[in-house]
Amino acid sequence: MRTVWRIINPLLVSGVVGLCLWFAVVYLFSFSPYVVKSPSDVWTYLFSSPDAAANRSSVLQPLGTTLGDGAYGFCFGMAAAVAAALAFVTAPAVERAFMPLATLLRSVPLVTMTPLIVLVFGRGIGGIAVIGGIVVFFPALVTIVHGLRAAPPHALDVVAVYGGGQRSVLAKVALPGALPYLFAAARLSVPSALVGALVTEWLATGQGIGGVILSDIGAFGYLHLWASIIVLTSVSVVLYTLVGAAEAIVLSRMGMAGADA
Repeated sequence: MRTVWRIINPLLVSGVVGLCLWFAVVYLFSFSPYVVKSPSDVWTYLFSSPDAAANRSSVLQPLGTTLGDGAYGFCFGMAAAVAAALAFVTAPAVERAFMPLATLLRSVPLVTMTPLIVLVFGRGIGGIAVIGGIVVFFPALVTIVHGLRAAPPHALDVVAVYGGGQRSVLAKVALPGALPYLFAAARLSVPSALVGALVTEWLATGQGIGGVILSDIGAFGYLHLWASIIVLTSVSVVLYTLVGAAEAIVLSRMGMAGADA
């Protein structure tokens, strides 16, 4: 129960803090109620109104598309980050050659690159994965590289004494020791992947929550817009918490509970 509470507690705190801030923004500032909706407005729209079931369906259906798009970007970005991190650690010349390119990808606004990416990779899974992967890639790369290089020197010495080479060092010391950093990168990448999915839908596919946001703004459907954004934000927090739960379980089983990246 203590472990479950430690996992759920941040989710509850985030929800309470978010609601308090939302109420404060709505009731302390003179925003138009036609544009800015309160928590009670969204609750009524999704759960209490006569059309609540249809309203939920109109939010959840595009949400599924956005989560799928985010999953493509998350998987592609994390896989690329792990592969690049391993290459950087094992071959410093590769890092010197390609880190400037990775930094360039991070510094160029994604909005400016999206049309070119769509032109090259299309509006299907390829373009979705690349756009979302770029958002995920750089922060995950930096975190994982740091984790791989944080192995204790005495553990590296033990492997070397027993005749282990670079692969043995990676497999027996660096990779297991980098698990907290890998999970930290995954936690950071969950909301980033959803942001990448929204950008893709805004500028490329016109589907999912991103497409709904555009159509709602054009049709003045502000209540549906607020409901869609709140549901997506809530799902993002839940996914972040689930990754943290997986981290706690894995590190506990490996005797690394309490390890902090």
